[in-house]
Amino acid sequence: MADNASAAVRLSTAAGRWIVFTTVLGSAMALLDSTVVNVALPRIGLDLGADLAVLQWTVNAYMLTLAGLILLGGALGDRFGRRRVFVVGVVWFALASLLCGMAPNAGVLIAARALQGIGGALLTPGSLALIQSVIHPDDRARAVGLWSGFGGVGAAIGPFLGGWLVDGPGWRWVFFLNVPLAAVCVPVALRHVPESRDPRAHGRFDVLGAVLGAFALGLVTYALIAAPQRGAALSVVLPAVAGLLAGVAFVYVERVRPEPMLPLSLFSSRQFTAVNAVTLCVYAAFGGFFFLVVLNLQVVVGYSALVAGTALLPTTLLMLLLSARSGELGKRIGPRIPLTVGPLLCAAGMLLMTRAGVGAVYWRDVLPALVVMGLGMVVLVAPLTATVLASVDVGRAGLASGINNAAARAAGLVAVAALPLLAGMGSEAYRSADRFSESFRRAMPICAAVLVVGALIAWRTVRADALERVGGAEAEAEPGKVEAEERPCRPECAYHCGVGAPPLDPGEKPRRRGGPPA
Repeated sequence: MADNASAAVRLSTAAGRWIVFTTVLGSAMALLDSTVVNVALPRIGLDLGADLAVLQWTVNAYMLTLAGLILLGGALGDRFGRRRVFVVGVVWFALASLLCGMAPNAGVLIAARALQGIGGALLTPGSLALIQSVIHPDDRARAVGLWSGFGGVGAAIGPFLGGWLVDGPGWRWVFFLNVPLAAVCVPVALRHVPESRDPRAHGRFDVLGAVLGAFALGLVTYALIAAPQRGAALSVVLPAVAGLLAGVAFVYVERVRPEPMLPLSLFSSRQFTAVNAVTLCVYAAFGGFFFLVVLNLQVVVGYSALVAGTALLPTTLLMLLLSARSGELGKRIGPRIPLTVGPLLCAAGMLLMTRAGVGAVYWRDVLPALVVMGLGMVVLVAPLTATVLASVDVGRAGLASGINNAAARAAGLVAVAALPLLAGMGSEAYRSADRFSESFRRAMPICAAVLVVGALIAWRTVRADALERVGGAEAEAEPGKVEAEERPCRPECAYHCGVGAPPLDPGEKPRRRGGPPA
């Protein structure tokens, strides 16, 4: 909702177009980074003389701070100004990217990636919040459609662009690319985007909850990554135990705080709990798959970074082209079947990918797996987002979407840490085609099994009519109310192809009979 309806900007004006442009550009930085870095990992490892653990931390340091702070980032924007926090996030992200590109060793690169995640946590929720708060309500759906569509295009070309940069000027330009994008984004935001705040935002920030959550994830991740080299040494067991204790403390703090970052009352909705359980399974498998598959294509199949990045385009293009239709299908048949069939298709695609060994032929051994994988993601992602929004009260739909997004990123974080351990992948495995191929073939069935678990959870717990129920209960008029809301909150982001997490989506508010949008 715009904080001042009289000051709302129409999309047809120059100011409206500038707002969409700068928010797309800002969010594209984070979307590109989530896809292009994976393509650069083998070259980063060889250039820095790093083992597999460094490659895992290159991905996970960013995911750790992003997942741990993304809910706090949205709250900061509501309180201190969405434009201000968005601009700070873009500048922070660009400076951290510059540090990543200049990193002389693995330690500096990992630290800079963690800083990048903080910037991402500020700008990612802020980009969509700006559109929601300053664009006129009559134009908001179209503006969000443009935002999600162009953002999807950016995510789709990310692997191709990353491969071109790695094979051309070098892997450091994967990070340097963000600097000119920020140099365009920040002045446009300061000049053309009006400031907005949520006048209802008050009270203290749940910094303790954010710190405990990040510590829990970080310590468990450290233990999982260190375990293949150190086994059950004290330096592994102590962080693992400390991480679990931090997780328990996080749950306790969120339960007793009057205004927690993660309101546990949301999980009183059976549908919200169920769909988040499905999300954890699905995005754990996706995180592990996309981390390993790009390595496999380069280390085992022998592709260059550019060819490996281009090879992944079918999956993201299918999502971009068909995600809107998948959302419509979910509305017609309900989410239960898509949330069951989608993970099973993705599991089949991962098992097919085991054919991509030494001497693999793209059209025969790689493309079919990616097409099946892409179709599964198409079937799955849009209904998953819709079910999250419909499973809670309309006023908490944006928060529910943020929690679901953070849960997906946390699941991917843990998977990247745990999968090499479970697959018996040594620290130098990515330097040998034969050793990596063997480990990859053990890892894919593990990912597929996690997806099957997600499908079973969806089949047993997700209601077929979940998209027709408001906050888990039928919409009925209350005594003294003239009208009832006709339907639950619906997704506004029709196009998406981010593979790291479902889209952040505050949802289109349901209309009241005879009235404007709520």
